[in-house]
Amino acid sequence: MAAAARVIAIAGNSTAAASSFLLIKTPFALQRCSNGLRFNNVRRSSKRLFSCNAIYNPQVQIKQDGQPETLDYRVFFEDTSGKKISPWHDVPLHLGDGVFSFIVEIPKESSAKLEVATDEPYTPIKQDTKKGKLRYYPYNINWNYGLLPQTWEDPSLPNSEVEGAFGDNDPVDVVEIGESRRKVGDILKVKPLAALAMIDEGELDWKIVAISLDDPRASLVNDIDDVEKHFPGTLTAVRDWFRDYKIPDGKPANKFGLGNKAANKDYALKVITETNESWAKLVKRSIPAGELSLV
Repeated sequence: MAAAARVIAIAGNSTAAASSFLLIKTPFALQRCSNGLRFNNVRRSSKRLFSCNAIYNPQVQIKQDGQPETLDYRVFFEDTSGKKISPWHDVPLHLGDGVFSFIVEIPKESSAKLEVATDEPYTPIKQDTKKGKLRYYPYNINWNYGLLPQTWEDPSLPNSEVEGAFGDNDPVDVVEIGESRRKVGDILKVKPLAALAMIDEGELDWKIVAISLDDPRASLVNDIDDVEKHFPGTLTAVRDWFRDYKIPDGKPANKFGLGNKAANKDYALKVITETNESWAKLVKRSIPAGELSLV
C-alpha cells in the first residue's frame, strides 16, 4: 500500500508581513509581538506577558508521510502553497524579548526516538534507527523534547569550558518542562531557564531547559532559581534521565560538564547565541557541511 499522507493545517490566514520572516536564513531573525503581527494558532493564547499567541506556526502546515513507528515515517513542514521548508533552517530561532521557537520532536510520556533528519532534504522529523531497526528510549521521556531551529553544535569546535568537548553535529536540544503534552511538529514559543552540558561518548550535547509561554506557571519562572522553587526536583530529574537512559542497553552513563550542575539562564542564552552563530557559518558554507542538508 502506498504510504499514507495526511496534511494537518496548523495555521490559517496570516499577514503578509508575518510570512516574510519564515524563509529568512539569518541569525536571530526578529519577530516581535508589539509590532502588530498576528499569528493563528490551535491552542489558547497567553495574556500574561505577551500579546501574541504561545503556539507559533506562521503559515506552516505539517504533512505526515507514512505511519508512525515505521521506517518510512516522515513529518514534513510546508508553507501554505505546499512548498516544503526545513524546520531546522527555515523556522526563525529568535522571536524577540528573550523568546525562542522550539520544535517538538518527541512528546512527553512517549518513547519513540524521533528527531530531525539533518542529512535528508528539508530535514523532516523521522524516527531514528540503528542497524536498520527503529530506536526507542528504554522508558518514556517525562518532558516535551525537541530542538531550537537555526542552531548547530559544531563538531570542529572544542568547548574549553566543558572539558574541551566538540559539538555533536546536531541542532541544540530543548527539554520543555510545561504540563501539557504536545504533538510532533508543534512549534512553541519558549523562554530558556537553564542549560545542562551533557557529554555523550565524548561529544557535547547541550540540553536547554525551557518552558512554553502558554504554560500556567510560565509567568512564575524566569531563571534557574525559579525552576527549583516552582518545579522542585525537575533539573535533577532531567539530568538523571539523560545520564542514565543508555544504561539498560548496556552502555555507560552519560556525563555532564560544568560541575555536573545546571547553568543559569544567562549561560543558556550564551549557548544559544554561540550555536546560532555556528549555524550561520554552516549555511553560509563557511564551514564544510559534510552530509548535512542545507535545504
